[in-house]
Amino acid sequence: MHYIGMFLKKFFRFLLKPLSFVPALVVMYMIASFSAQDGVTSSQISGQVSGGIVAVVNEKLNLGFSEEQVEEISERIEHYVRKLAHVTEYFILAVSVSLPLYVYGLRGVLLVLVAGAFCIGFAGLDEYHQSFVAGRSPSKKDVLIDSIGVALGITVTRIIGFIGRKTIFRPLANTKKEE
Repeated sequence: MHYIGMFLKKFFRFLLKPLSFVPALVVMYMIASFSAQDGVTSSQISGQVSGGIVAVVNEKLNLGFSEEQVEEISERIEHYVRKLAHVTEYFILAVSVSLPLYVYGLRGVLLVLVAGAFCIGFAGLDEYHQSFVAGRSPSKKDVLIDSIGVALGITVTRIIGFIGRKTIFRPLANTKKEE
């Protein structure tokens, strides 16, 4: 009976490990979809998000801004909201790429190099893709901004992995050594 349990455990690990990359593929699709939006659509969405942020802050903090003030402030912060979106989406990509690599045993500098090269390479390809979209153009600066999100995502993954190995996943590590 013990052997059947071990077999099932190994079988499910074998089956599920490759599926751990599915979130990364979904995030990559999402990023490519955003980049496929023409310049007008992308700008409109950024404007709506910026306006929404200012409106919520205005309401929650009782600042009393008029609609004109909300619009003016949202126009001023739109650039920063767009850049924060770059950092955020590449942070999520880096985590969704790094976690499966971590599960497969990549640690330390090797994890940083492999996940970082993959995510930054994807950022470069994504910017190149934008050169074919109406109203959009590639930007090396955006790849640099994306790299900030990548670095943060990989760092968070390494911290979570390290803490997890030292605390909640320690019993799993011990049983692995016994097998």
